[in-house]
This record gives sequence, C-alpha cells and structure tokens, in this order.
Amino acid sequence: MEKAKVYFTKEITPESLVKIYEALGVKLQGKVAVKLHSGEEGNQNYLKPEFAKAIVEKVNGTVVECNTAYEGARDTTEKHKKLMDKHGWTKYFNVDIMDAEGPDKILEIPNGKVIKKDYVGKNINNYDSMLVLSHFKGHPMGGYGGAIKQLSIGMASSYGKAYIHGAGNAEGDYFATDQGKFLEAMADSASAVAKYFENNIIYINVMCNLSVDCDCCAVAEDPCMEDIGILASLDPIAIDQACIDLIYNSKDKGRDHFVERVERQHGVHTIEASAELGFGTREYELIKID
Repeated sequence: MEKAKVYFTKEITPESLVKIYEALGVKLQGKVAVKLHSGEEGNQNYLKPEFAKAIVEKVNGTVVECNTAYEGARDTTEKHKKLMDKHGWTKYFNVDIMDAEGPDKILEIPNGKVIKKDYVGKNINNYDSMLVLSHFKGHPMGGYGGAIKQLSIGMASSYGKAYIHGAGNAEGDYFATDQGKFLEAMADSASAVAKYFENNIIYINVMCNLSVDCDCCAVAEDPCMEDIGILASLDPIAIDQACIDLIYNSKDKGRDHFVERVERQHGVHTIEASAELGFGTREYELIKID
C-alpha cells in the first residue's frame, strides 16, 4: 500500500479547517454527515460549535451523534438533545442523533478480529458521505481518541458502544473487558463504518486542548500540552498515526504525561489492529500547508 497523504497546518482557526479540507482536493457528495463529539456536560475541552461552523457550512453538513452507553447527560435521546441545545449545536446546525429510534443498523464485519457485527444508529442510511471531525486527545480507556475512535465508538449506537466495549458482550460490566480485545473491537467496528462510506469520507483531526482525558469525561484534566495544529487525510489510520508521532516527537513539557496515558492503555494497538484489517495504512507523507 502506498503512503497516505496527511496534510498539516499549525494554524487552528475556523478558516484553517476549511483550508485544509480544500487541500485534500475532494468534495464530499450528496447528503453529508459531520461526525463530531458534542461534549459531555461539564467537559471544558471539546471543540465548540463556533469553531466548527465554517467547515460544517462548507460541506452543507448535518451534525450527527449517537447516545452513550454509560450514565450521564447523553445516555438518552431526550437528555442528549437538551445538551446539544445547551452546548449550542442546534443554534447553528441541523442535528441528528442517529440512534434516537431503533432498531439499529447492523454492519457486518466478516474479517473482524473480535466482533463480526457493528451496531450503528439506523439514520446512517440517510447520508451519502461523511466528514469525521475529531478532537485529538487522550482517553481514559482507549489511550487516545482520534479518527478511528470516532468511526467506532462514536458511530456506534448506545447498544453498539456497550457491544464494542464488551468485545461482543453488551451485558454485565462491559467496561471490564480484556483491554486488547476492546481495542481490537474498536478497530473492527471502525473498519465497518469506513467500508460503508468507502471513498466518500474525509478525516480531520484537531490537535488542541490536549488533555489526557476524553470529551466524554464530565470531569476532565485540563490540557497538559500546547496546541499542535490540524491534520486532514483520506486515511483514518494514517491521520491517527501522524498525530501520535507528533505527540511522541514533541519537546513539550507535558509530552511525557500524555504518552504515559497512551502507553498505559496500549492505545497504539488500535492503530496496529486497524492496519492489519487493511482499511488504511500507517505509512504516510506529512504535507505542510501555510
């Protein structure tokens, strides 16, 4: 597999989001879903709607989310809609909670390492293409969160999230699953969504507010590193690998704290497993744009 192109800019503005999208030279077709993280109630680090406004308008997209599997402000459609209002998403955008009503859509994963099915919100059927707009950061369970996590946990329905966390078992304490199997189940489910949209999907990772905690944490650590920039690619594995490499090669005083979180949870194994599934490559060319 040839190297993937990953575009990079140090500038983190609404305008640079549009610019880096345009650098890819691909126009998303038809009805566009914009998958992002709406932010758990109490979280201070998630990407705000004002920041995303220009790129969502550029692609004429609908902001899409799914309910959570854990207790909080986003585990039911009613609560999630209220939080989307509170966080300002509905002020600017059409918003679709894709698993608001069942039944889930099941995507088959015949070559899955751990799971053979992915349960996603059925409203995925309404979209022709997708922009995956990820806030790259650490994660308490996955080690890090980026494009692959958005494809997997992010696109999964509430039940689907439990199914991935439980490595195929959505019952009981599914957060106590073997870590390696959980990470591989994430890779499996990510592959299913990537395949569903085939060539009609674009990935943008924003490396700002670099906390070791996810936007799903109501109480998250403040960022431990300085902002790095924005990356864009047609390859979800390459873009996550590039972000990880930028972290590892950083001279920032908070770098070791961030790396400790990634390594403690074996986060890079998600990238390894994804590459083995073949829906992208870890080999990339980093192309800097002004």
